Amino acid sequence: MAKILIVDDDHTIGLMLKDILEFSDHVITVSQEPRKTKENILENEIELILLDKLISGVDGTDVCKSLKEDDDVAHVPVIMMSALHNVDEICKDAGAVDFLSKPFDMETLNSKIDNVLKQKVDR
Repeated sequence: MAKILIVDDDHTIGLMLKDILEFSDHVITVSQEPRKTKENILENEIELILLDKLISGVDGTDVCKSLKEDDDVAHVPVIMMSALHNVDEICKDAGAVDFLSKPFDMETLNSKIDNVLKQKVDR
């Protein structure tokens, strides 16, 4: 179980992911406001972030970079996601620990989350 923040401007996707991840006993916060990501991390003691690449005119890689440069929240792993092709390396270069290509199946989502959380525990 982990506290996960989903940052995606598609409210339907956010709620769908919330329902699926809560079924796995995670505690989920959904946000459509990328500029409030740090605030959400600190207020909700977030342990993992699922961050969309394109959010309401904001580039998710810029959000990811700024989080990784901020000592208060840099320790929180980010999995970025996008329907754009060939952006996985760009997202990882921004500091994401993993990448999900949309659309993705729930087994892949859960596997990536489990792997990232396991790596975090192993550190």
